[in-house]
Amino acid sequence: MAVQPIPLATRDNDEPANLSANHGDDHAPRPSRPRMSTRNRILFFLTAWLVVLMPFMFWWSTWFGRALTSKEMNEYLNDNRHPRHIQHAIVQLGQRMSRQDPSAARWYPDLVRLASDPREEVRSTDAWVMGQDTGGQGFHETLLTMLDDPSLVVRGNAALSLVSFGDSSGRAQIVTLLQPVAMTAPSAGRVVDTAAVGTAIHQGGLVAKLRNSDGDGNAQQTRELRSPITGRVRTISTPTGATVVPGAAIATVEPGEDQVWEALRALYLVGQLEDLPAIRPYERELPEVPERLRQQATETEKAIQQRASN
Repeated sequence: MAVQPIPLATRDNDEPANLSANHGDDHAPRPSRPRMSTRNRILFFLTAWLVVLMPFMFWWSTWFGRALTSKEMNEYLNDNRHPRHIQHAIVQLGQRMSRQDPSAARWYPDLVRLASDPREEVRSTDAWVMGQDTGGQGFHETLLTMLDDPSLVVRGNAALSLVSFGDSSGRAQIVTLLQPVAMTAPSAGRVVDTAAVGTAIHQGGLVAKLRNSDGDGNAQQTRELRSPITGRVRTISTPTGATVVPGAAIATVEPGEDQVWEALRALYLVGQLEDLPAIRPYERELPEVPERLRQQATETEKAIQQRASN
């Protein structure tokens, strides 16, 4: 009996095969993707360019390391609308002073003038830079007046700069730089938010929010408690939701490493025996005390003990 071949039309799914059609699919024209117009491409690349350029331009305009021309120095030191421009010029001037660049002296009167600037950040930078040249006319006298500045940081920088002049008048302010800062409620109210213990914080960083109320208990306004120093939140004394009276303890902020480092170095030169209780906590081998601070604290105590024994 002869085997009948299976008709091509009934193979697989019994549907007629169309080999020529299937083969032709490989060469059939595919629909082309819509191309971006020239205008849209330009807008796309322009947007991408701006995304990269704008952060760079912001960084470039606020980076204190960018060298300023003499013309820019004059403009920036008198730019009362932009305090960061003033700070930039002061920092640049300090760099020239550290290199003993004689051209820096032409701007010394500006440094004396800026000691009374209303912006804390300008005064603190100014106080620091005046310590770079002990021969600057009017620097010593100006720094002495800055020991009474309302800002803790300004007083501290003035005291540190005075050490360069061999003047220990600001020793008490230097010791204060080693100690935590206690933050209290400026008025009665309710604590509505606080930073977490251990949070690293910059000078001016938000530590807590306090909502004031009138005599009937109606909410009035929210007061922000901001750190006067750069450091870390050590304690929160009043939890969120608690009601406080004026002067109630809210938090403490411990000083940052750089501030402690500079204070210990200054006390190495001018410290006295009564300063040791503020120095010794930094001699302990604890995780929160960096090794360089521990070593500097140890050397500072040795220097103080040696001066006292002479």
